[in-house]
Amino acid sequence: MKCTSCKVGVLSPSFIDGLFRAHTCTECGGNWILVEDYVSWKENNPEYPATEEVSCEVVDTETALLCPQSGTIMRKFRITSKNSHRLDYSSPVGGIWLDKGEWDLIKQDGLAGSLNAVLTVQWQKNIRMNAAKENFSALYADKFGQESYTKAQEIRKWIDNHPNKSDLRAYLLAEDPYSAER
Repeated sequence: MKCTSCKVGVLSPSFIDGLFRAHTCTECGGNWILVEDYVSWKENNPEYPATEEVSCEVVDTETALLCPQSGTIMRKFRITSKNSHRLDYSSPVGGIWLDKGEWDLIKQDGLAGSLNAVLTVQWQKNIRMNAAKENFSALYADKFGQESYTKAQEIRKWIDNHPNKSDLRAYLLAEDPYSAER
C-alpha cells in the first residue's frame, strides 16, 4: 500500500511499540492501524499504563486524507480538547491513520488504552463541551479580570450548594430586595 499522507512511502507491516499490528510508512513514519487489531490487543492488555512520559515531535496532517485501502476520504477526530491534533479514521475499513508521533502523544495524554473510544460520538461531544467551557472561562477571565472571575466562581459554587439557592438568586437579582414592589 502507498502512504496516504506523504504519497511517496510504502506502508510496511510493523507493530506499534511492539504491541499491536500496524503498517508504517517507510518515508514519513506514519502508521496505519486497524481498530480490530488495536481492540484485540486491548482486550488482552486491559491494565495498560494510563500515562507515560514521552518526548515526541508530532506531525499532524492538515488536509483530508484518503484511506489507503478503500480510497475514501477519512474523517478527522480530535484526541482531546487540549490539543489540536486529530486522528484520521476510515469508517468503511475501520482503520486509523496516526501521523508520526501521534501514538506518543496519545500515550502522553494517557489515552493509549482508549484509542477506540476517541472515535465515538460521546467522546467527540465531550471534547466540544470541554472546549466551549475553556473558551467561556477565558472570555470571563478576560472580561472580569482573573481575580474577580475567581471570586465569582467561588460565589457561584457557594450559591449552587446552598439549600436556599433559588431565594439567594432572587435576592441578588432583585433591583431592591427590601421592597414589596416588583
